[in-house]
Amino acid sequence: MFQTLVNAWNVDDVRKRILYTLGMLVIFRVGSHIPVPGIDPKVIANILGQGQLFGFFDIISGGAFSNFTIFAMSITPYINASIIMQLLTIAIPSLEQLAKEGEEGRKKIAQYTRYLTVVLALIQAIGMTIGLKSAVINPTFFNLTVIVITLTAGTAFLMWLGEKITENGIGNGSSLIIFAGIISRIPNMIYLTSQYIQAGTANIFGAIAFVVAELIMIVLIILATEGQRRIPVQYAKRVVGRKVYGGQSTHIPIRINMAGVIPIIFALSLLQFPQQLATFFPRSSFYNFVQKWLSTSGLIYNILDILLIIGFTYFYTAVIFNPVDVSDNLKKYGGFIPGIRPGKPTTDFLTRVLNRVTFVGALFLAFIATMPVILMNITGLQLYFGGTALLIAVGVALDTMKQIEGHLIMRNYQGFLK
Repeated sequence: MFQTLVNAWNVDDVRKRILYTLGMLVIFRVGSHIPVPGIDPKVIANILGQGQLFGFFDIISGGAFSNFTIFAMSITPYINASIIMQLLTIAIPSLEQLAKEGEEGRKKIAQYTRYLTVVLALIQAIGMTIGLKSAVINPTFFNLTVIVITLTAGTAFLMWLGEKITENGIGNGSSLIIFAGIISRIPNMIYLTSQYIQAGTANIFGAIAFVVAELIMIVLIILATEGQRRIPVQYAKRVVGRKVYGGQSTHIPIRINMAGVIPIIFALSLLQFPQQLATFFPRSSFYNFVQKWLSTSGLIYNILDILLIIGFTYFYTAVIFNPVDVSDNLKKYGGFIPGIRPGKPTTDFLTRVLNRVTFVGALFLAFIATMPVILMNITGLQLYFGGTALLIAVGVALDTMKQIEGHLIMRNYQGFLK
């Protein structure tokens, strides 16, 4: 990995992309410390200190939520808008046709996603401002409007920032923003761990066991992400004029974790919604219900997390890998799976293999996401940097490294004439 980074740094274009990405992430971190005008941060801290509802949400926002800065809502409205648009693309034929029109169709869907992001961010900002009205120093209509506009603009800016990173930098911009927020909280987690040990709520051996378990999970995440089921494919020989084409053997790679970190992010976005809604009504029975039953360490929360991760894994895998299209392409170019007839039998075989492999990957994701909760209860370390954050961080790091390697291969390839 380090050698890849060194090689990438020696390539001028890749170095510019890396520096561009780092510069954008620095802007994100600077913005995470700019407070929203007219808000008393002490009141916000008291409200959030009444429960453990927003621990992980604060991690992915890089502490912007607990400090109530301009990026307090993070990039979650954009993620929610992406979820909605992907569901609508499957449900609405016109959007499905638009998605098949190539680059222009994808640009149009991306434009719709931006509009929807602004609408969702505006609604969320209004709800957040009303729910946290007690923290507003001078709650006039003008001040409340300024707060709503500031929060909405912060999310819109993060959306733009993520798209610029994806376009001109290295890696997926939205994922890297979440990654940067998670990584920035590690020093705080180390400090909290030392405080727990000094206070006697945790012991040094529990902390060491927790670190060892985290390292083991990192290794397992890498193995599951890189693991794949290879389906052999044989291409028949074809004679075109005086030339013979085909005859070679290859394979179709079906990864165990084909969906990557997307199911985790999607599940997190949905599960955080009732928690955020509950904070708007701190004295209501709904707040007490959410705090009791939907806390991140609770049984119901983790069961819902497992079910959503499994469901989104199947959903997103179906979006990016279509057995019907793969089967048609194999038949079109004279390819076949040994022992399987072309056409529908090939589609059924690919679907069956895909479902089995996806089920293993979904269970693994759910296991990694919930296991740290058990470890926290055993060791007494009440930390939110658990499996979900670890999955996102490791997954985004692997995806980014693959993109760097892809850029290096593309620039070092000499061609057949060299």
